[in-house]
Amino acid sequence: MTEEISTTSEMSVAMTATGMTHDTGGRNMTSSSSSSSPPSSIHFYLHCALVAIGVVGIATNTLILYALVASKQHKKHVLIVNQNALDVFGSFSFTITYSLKLCNIHLTGTIGYLLCTFLLGESLSWAGFVGSSINLATISIERYLKIVHRTWSKKHLRKWMIYLAAAFAWIGALTYTLALVFSTTKVIDGVCYHFAFWESAMTRAAHMIWNFVSFYVIVLLIFIFCYWRILAVIRHQASVMEGHGPSGGSSYSPIKASVIKTMVLVSSLFAIGYLPSNVLALRANLNPDGHLYDSVYYASLFIVFLYTCINPFIYATKLDPVKEILLRMIPCKKISEEGVEQANENVATARAGTGPTV
Repeated sequence: MTEEISTTSEMSVAMTATGMTHDTGGRNMTSSSSSSSPPSSIHFYLHCALVAIGVVGIATNTLILYALVASKQHKKHVLIVNQNALDVFGSFSFTITYSLKLCNIHLTGTIGYLLCTFLLGESLSWAGFVGSSINLATISIERYLKIVHRTWSKKHLRKWMIYLAAAFAWIGALTYTLALVFSTTKVIDGVCYHFAFWESAMTRAAHMIWNFVSFYVIVLLIFIFCYWRILAVIRHQASVMEGHGPSGGSSYSPIKASVIKTMVLVSSLFAIGYLPSNVLALRANLNPDGHLYDSVYYASLFIVFLYTCINPFIYATKLDPVKEILLRMIPCKKISEEGVEQANENVATARAGTGPTV
């Protein structure tokens, strides 16, 4: 395996290669496995690091999913639950993918082709992350409608629409990703060349630009517009409340304000977390003769997964019911609370004069 790789576009990161072959006729051929030589020590450790952070992503998002259900918040925040579920799916697929890459599998037959298209090509992983981007934009639009156009949303926004939007994030991402991987991927001599066979270099570049605009730029613009308008409404509402004094009513509860702050922070982290990978993807696809060091590519993946792992902690600190469930799960806190309760009982007993005599 060489120290440099040539990459092609897929989803948000749009680069899924650990091996390199020569670019011919607009087909930038990248492989996810090699039957000729095992991974070098540096690649082995890099893969292990990605597997480790993938496991962390699974654990943190699953934990928050449990807390959302246990606190009975899953019915109130359907799209946030869907966000965590998509991140669990993406993290799980990514962990399986890089675990398989460590095995250096020689691909043959139908099973080999399916392993190449679904796992070694990272299509399922990036389907989860594309769905996550779509779902984040949907959450922004939902909050915008409920706060900025509150009367309209009460009349027209139905629960089935929210569930349909959540389902679209899954269906749209999977359909797009699998259609792309099946049309541009082949197994040759036991090696998976994913997203490698394009009609021309122009087609590949055009797709990368469309992918970047659709799943990064437009999503960011939705964030900026929706939350700018939401924050403007919240500030206006706050000024109205001050004018009416402490007894002034408000349709915007603290829970809603907390959810808005949470999503603003998540959106900001999205912009930062996905920026390096998107820049690298654009560079790799618009300049196919250039090369990209493995360490740079893996660093961009690591940043994406840091974002995925951080998200659950944001939810935990902003949604009070979820935070309470998580705090109850901390053993040392349970012991401390039991000690306080016992001390309170002893004090109450002493005051009642029923304590043990010496």
